[in-house]
Amino acid sequence: MQFKVKENLSKIQEEIAPYRPNIIAVTKYFDGEAIVQAFAAGIRNFGESRTVEAIEKIEKLPLEVKNNSTFHFIGHLQSNKVKKTVEHFDYIHSVDSLKLAEHISETAKSFGKVQKILLQLNNAGEIQKSGFSKYELIEVFPEIQKLDGISIEGLMNMAPLGAEDKTLFELFKDVAETKKLLEKKYNCKMKELSMGMSQDYKIAAQCGATMLRIGRRLFS
Repeated sequence: MQFKVKENLSKIQEEIAPYRPNIIAVTKYFDGEAIVQAFAAGIRNFGESRTVEAIEKIEKLPLEVKNNSTFHFIGHLQSNKVKKTVEHFDYIHSVDSLKLAEHISETAKSFGKVQKILLQLNNAGEIQKSGFSKYELIEVFPEIQKLDGISIEGLMNMAPLGAEDKTLFELFKDVAETKKLLEKKYNCKMKELSMGMSQDYKIAAQCGATMLRIGRRLFS
């Protein structure tokens, strides 16, 4: 199947200008050919949410694509999938508990690796979604910060589907402010804000996103 990735990417970049966050092509619903075409269009960051299926897909990629791409795990991570996820992914966006962070830390150390992670903030309080509340994150952050084998790169957020623009602005701005608060309170620096998907990436970019996770909009 032929996708219009280059054309769609160009439109997205125009829509979010002058902001220049990294576009993570979410390929969880597409096969390896979609990754190859996105790579040819200039994309180097790819997001997947199902470990086993993603690894099978990644392993079959041409070496040029596989060796020159950054792979992001963006889905809910089950403890029994941590080992394979750490082994194959550069970033894990969806760290939603101290227990999971500890598991990732121990696994990464066993591989001699420092795993890049983002902490998932559920500041909309959606019961069906994982993630820390703002209060929980502020409380547990120093415990995660102490762990060897991981590097806290930033925060990740998933806004409610169908939310009004005003609500999206408030939620995304709150994520950005929480990042600043943590940096000041715990004397650290985090580079990334992973927020914004196909339905809300323009607002996320305006609110400081450094990573946009876009699938449908890129591959439609």
